[in-house]
Amino acid sequence: MAILSKIRERSMFLILVIGLALFAFVLDPSTISDFFNASKVNEVGDVNGESISRQEFAEALDAYKKQTGNRVSEMQAAKTVWNNLLRQKIYKSQLEEAGITVGEADIMQALLDSPTIQGDQRFQTSGIFDKSKLKEHLATIKDANNDEWRAWQNYMVSLRDNLEKTTYDNLVSSGLGASLKEGEGQYLTENTKVSGKYVYVPFTSIADSTVTVKKSDVKAYIENHKNQYQVEASRDVKFVKFDIVPTLEDEEALRVEVAKLIEDSEDDQRNILKGLKNATDYGAFLEDAKSDISLDDNYKFKIQVPQTIAEKLFEGKEGDVFGPYKDNDYFKLSKITKITQLPDSVQSRHILIPFIGANPSGYEPTKNEADAKIMADSLLTVLKADSSKFEDLAKELSSDKGSAEKGGFYDWYGYNRMVPEFRDFTFEGKKGDIGVVKTVFGFHIIKIEDQKNFQPAMKLATFGRKIEASEATENKIFQNAETFALNLTNGKKYTDLVKENSLTSLPAVGLKVLDENVPGLGNEREIITWAFGKDVEVGNFKRFDVEGGYVVVMLTDKTSKGLMSVDKAIQTVRPIILNEKKAEIISSKMNGATLKDIAKSSGQTIRGAVDVNLQSPSLSGVGYEPKIVGAMINAKENKVYNKVVGDRGVYAFFTEKKELPTALPNYDTYRKRIANNRKNKTNQMYEAVKKAADINNSVGSFYGIQQ
Repeated sequence: MAILSKIRERSMFLILVIGLALFAFVLDPSTISDFFNASKVNEVGDVNGESISRQEFAEALDAYKKQTGNRVSEMQAAKTVWNNLLRQKIYKSQLEEAGITVGEADIMQALLDSPTIQGDQRFQTSGIFDKSKLKEHLATIKDANNDEWRAWQNYMVSLRDNLEKTTYDNLVSSGLGASLKEGEGQYLTENTKVSGKYVYVPFTSIADSTVTVKKSDVKAYIENHKNQYQVEASRDVKFVKFDIVPTLEDEEALRVEVAKLIEDSEDDQRNILKGLKNATDYGAFLEDAKSDISLDDNYKFKIQVPQTIAEKLFEGKEGDVFGPYKDNDYFKLSKITKITQLPDSVQSRHILIPFIGANPSGYEPTKNEADAKIMADSLLTVLKADSSKFEDLAKELSSDKGSAEKGGFYDWYGYNRMVPEFRDFTFEGKKGDIGVVKTVFGFHIIKIEDQKNFQPAMKLATFGRKIEASEATENKIFQNAETFALNLTNGKKYTDLVKENSLTSLPAVGLKVLDENVPGLGNEREIITWAFGKDVEVGNFKRFDVEGGYVVVMLTDKTSKGLMSVDKAIQTVRPIILNEKKAEIISSKMNGATLKDIAKSSGQTIRGAVDVNLQSPSLSGVGYEPKIVGAMINAKENKVYNKVVGDRGVYAFFTEKKELPTALPNYDTYRKRIANNRKNKTNQMYEAVKKAADINNSVGSFYGIQQ
């Protein structure tokens, strides 16, 4: 009793403990320490100290998904929303620093100026935009506080964001310009020609193997260029995929099974099941036989049927059955149901009379279906009596404005160009035929103007069964993947297992926390989530079910956010350091006061450069060298410059002659070009401000990934 009494006394404490334990179980034991830290729990990041809350992110994410009709993936949406919120915060803070605020009046004016709003018939009086109707509508739905009001709020938020961006861009652009002196300088720089002599020692003159690049060199380089080598958190993996593919035995068993569907057969109750050969209701046959392809009742020309049996098909007659034959990933049976002669191209005219409920395609029908049919039949009567009126009536009455301007005329078109009903009338009819056809667009009065290139065409009833692995094959593939993973568990090396089993290992490098695509596997978000797990270490592995098979994935590297590791940087940094070291070696040999002396000491010849400029900064026999051409243009004439490092090697040169371009009366064209170029770089301005901002991105935590 005493124990029960104590439990009752501490019931609230126990509830709290149990609640915390459940919370820890659902999330992660390591998150308990953050439980009472509201900022960690409720944020997905911050910009310059301003928090972006989980609620703000979730609401923006939900709005974006609705806006796109859920046509983008979750991770694509998350990335876009984060970048949008980031941009909003940065623009807003920049405007606040400048003392500028985008207020409600600005947003309302932008709303009133919107072409979409002005063109909305709900807000018009006698066809003219009436802002009082818009304001009345907004007041009404605001009071209702329904989904429509929330949609308007989202629209006005987007207007505000665009206004802030435009205001900031305009603010910065207004301070950007250029002087006439800058224009003159630009003109001279681009058009000055220079001639001279030079000695060139290429980097390739020194073998890479003779130069040592240490990891310490790479480390020193990236630390001296930190801004260029900042990286996001990422993961590297390697994997072996076990594809579920049918064996030759599976294919043969399926071919035999499909062949049985040609002739009639009996089921277990001795009921006769018609085969394709004797079937007449082909839709029902395909359904009963569980075909993996549906009935295609269109005519086919020889070029449109499977080419493996095209010759045999077009030598056959109605009722003949062909197959089983393999076509891509299917075993098929095909029966010729009809043979005819069809043109491959047709010219026609038509008048379209739409009705309410038909596909509007840019116009609003006013007639009901019955009235539209009466009008179409009346026009048919008139045109059968005098077809010469077709062109004028099409221009006056057809709702297909594109063809109406040409008297309803459609020039030569192929069999699959038009909707089925229109196509069947014009291809299966005869030249000169006039008739009424109903399609999804309405009623068409059609005249066949001409037909050409008649050739055999046929209708086929085709059964198809997809070639898939048998259950036994799939079980074997699964067992192979399980065995591979089990051997890893038992201490065998990944590379040894790959080699022993003649498998292929593929890498996936630089996976980011919000990625969903694994190169070589496709959309496999589960693998990325696993790779970023707090308890997953380099060398850990796991088997996953993927589309078309199984995969065993091993984590090979973890990169933290910040400065790129030496191992990751070495591939891009090593060539840079290599050339720097080669430049030092080459420079030490380029001695002398004259080009002749320098050429002799370095074992090179003196070369000539004639009329080179910065518009095309290439040296004959060397290639693109803007640094050297620029140096020659700015050098003093007849002065030797030595040990100048370019993109391709080390140079010594002197300038013999500079030819300045003809002076212009005015350099305003060049001034404007410089100014416009500066003003058109608003996106670069944003990127510069963003780079300078203090940004903490923890969106991964929204999806349960703790970084």
